[in-house]
Amino acid sequence: MKKLFTTTIGRLRLLAFLEGVSLLVLVFIAVPLKYYFGNPSLVKSIGPIHGALFLGFVFNALRVGVEQQWKFKETTWKVLVACFVPFGTFYIDYKILRNIQTEELTD
Repeated sequence: MKKLFTTTIGRLRLLAFLEGVSLLVLVFIAVPLKYYFGNPSLVKSIGPIHGALFLGFVFNALRVGVEQQWKFKETTWKVLVACFVPFGTFYIDYKILRNIQTEELTD
């Protein structure tokens, strides 16, 4: 758990998880509550939190991509597109980020 806070990839993985969870809560809980039950309060509270996490993920992904010298066509675009798709950040964490962090720690 400590490595999630001490490495740049770890922080990106943590942001990916938080952004993914906030997107799922927004899409599958808050929006149905707003439109089917007329209760927009959860969208008003989760929306800005998700927006901040989304921007943090995008900027951090670009920063890590530059630091790690990722090729845009191979890795960076996949990581950036993942935050637009529900469950995308979880998939990218499983397929790409976890492996990169493991390689980083073994070097």
